[in-house]
Formats: sequence, C-alpha cells, structure tokens
Amino acid sequence: MSLDQNDIAKLARLARIRIEPESVADLQQRLGDILNMVDTMQAVDTTGVDPMANPYDAFQRLRADEVTETDQREKFQAIAPSTEDGLYLVPKVID
Repeated sequence: MSLDQNDIAKLARLARIRIEPESVADLQQRLGDILNMVDTMQAVDTTGVDPMANPYDAFQRLRADEVTETDQREKFQAIAPSTEDGLYLVPKVID
C-alpha cells in the first residue's frame, strides 16, 4: 500500500501531531514499509493454526486468595482529623 502526502497530512491531523515538511518523505517511506509488511503477514495461510495469547505457552502464577492484612480502620481513624460512622470527613470543595 502506498501513502501520498495527503494521507500523511490526514494521519497527522487525526493524531493531532505536527509533522515538519522536510520529514514527510521519510515518514511516507517508513509507513509504507510498515503497511507492506502487514500486507505480507496477511497473505500467510494460517488455516489450522490455533491463536495463542503467549508465544511461550506461559501462564500466570496466582497467589492464594486469602486475607493477609488485619483490619486497622479504628487505628487509622483515630489519627484522622474528622470521621463519622467509620467514614473520613473531608471539606467540601465543589459548590
């Protein structure tokens, strides 16, 4: 796929970036190379190939779902400037 200068200008506008006029040609070439690589990859026959989330067949080791902290709410609220019914009271900041 080939990009022209209008395509580059449109992409820059959509991405809200400024591209210097002297770098448009280089960017046009580099983006064209990327799009050609994507076209090449799409042409590969993947029939019978299972999709995978990780190329190393790795899995996430999870820790046991158990409580490791004790309830310290009373301790923390004892040093708070203002609390009520287990909640921290803060000054109103929006009228």
